[in-house]
Parts: sequence; structure tokens; C-alpha cells
Amino acid sequence: MNETNMTDTKVCVFDAYGTLFDVHAATRHHVERLGPDADDISQLWRTKQLQYTWLRSLMGRYVDFWQVTADALDYSLDQFNVGDAETRQLLLDAYLQLDTYPEVPGVLRQLKEQGIRCAILSNGSPKMLESVADSAGISELLDAVISVDSLSIFKPDPRVYQLAVDGLGVAADQISFQSSNAWDAVGASSFGFNVVWVNRFGQPAERLSHQHHHELTDLTGLPGLIGEA
Repeated sequence: MNETNMTDTKVCVFDAYGTLFDVHAATRHHVERLGPDADDISQLWRTKQLQYTWLRSLMGRYVDFWQVTADALDYSLDQFNVGDAETRQLLLDAYLQLDTYPEVPGVLRQLKEQGIRCAILSNGSPKMLESVADSAGISELLDAVISVDSLSIFKPDPRVYQLAVDGLGVAADQISFQSSNAWDAVGASSFGFNVVWVNRFGQPAERLSHQHHHELTDLTGLPGLIGEA
């Protein structure tokens, strides 16, 4: 980790899933249907979701993140022999209404009070992101919601991070990028963002050439980090 000064930050750009929104909330709200395998199903669902984005990017076979999410769920339910169509639909519906992590709304409000614009840059499709932000009540705190869908490729392709530069009209080094996904933090750092890895789950750093610049356990400390001289 190579810490850098963040006082020139004009915009805080956030990954969505796993950073602002709890991806495991969907199964948690339906644990009575899934039983003792609920946590394992959720973990596999997330793992396959990410794997499918990377594989589809490498193969040049893009489908939007909603299709990826459904395909990953189908794999996971099949793995655990859950064939109930109603449960499948309930889980997909729940993914459009994920909970935010507890500190998220307050942190976004504090950043806005500091004059920092806030945006999402996500693999999610536009309709997914609109739905989850509206459901969580944070839409009014966001200046932009940017999806990879316009490029038809997923993170960590550098062109995805360029979307934020172009869409927000600021230089890469004026963007603080926050992600709880270590691979995403590495991709953003390689591109040229100042990166805060929100290491919610106490994971080790990735063994790749570029690393994050700051590490937090949740987003609570971000406004103070941005404001430090």
C-alpha cells in the first residue's frame, strides 16, 4: 500500500455491489426458504457472478449484469438442488432491493456537505442500479450512476474506469475510487485513480503489480480521509 494525499479529490466514485450494497442481503431475506445452505448459496452466487463477468469479458461474449446475475443464481441453486421457481424469482427480485451497509447514507451525506460529488461506477446494468439506489433511498445523494453497459465489457478493463473520467469531467488523480472488491481496487489503481480499499472482510491484499493507496474497514473514515491535509 502506497498512501497518497487525497485533498485534491473532487469526486468520490464508488463500486456498488459489496461496497455500497450488501450482496448477501438477498439470500438473508429468504433464509427460511433456503435453510441451512443459505450462506453457502449466497457465497457461490457471488463467486460465479464475478467469474462470469471475467470469462465473458475474455471471450468477448457480453451480456448485461442482470443476465450474469441470473445465470450465477441458476448455477448456485442447481449446485444445492434448489429447484423451486418461486424461490428463484424471489431472490432475483431481492437483488433489486439490496440493503446498503449501515454507514453508507450518512457517509454520502457528509461527503456532499464537504462539497465532494459522489458517483457509482458499476458492472450493474442501468435498470439494476436505478432500482437498488431508489430502494435504498440514496439516489438523491448521487451525482451520477455509471454502468459498464455502454461499453459491453466488465471491470477491471481500463475502459470502464475511463467512463468515470469522461462522464464526470475530472482528471483520474482527482477521483477517489472506493471498492470492497480487492481485484477492482487493483484495477482502479492500475488505471490511475486514488484508491481506497474498503476491506470489510479482513482479506489479504491481492498479489498484483498495483495496490490501493488507503485501506479502511468500512466507509466511515472516508470523509476524514478526503479532508486530511
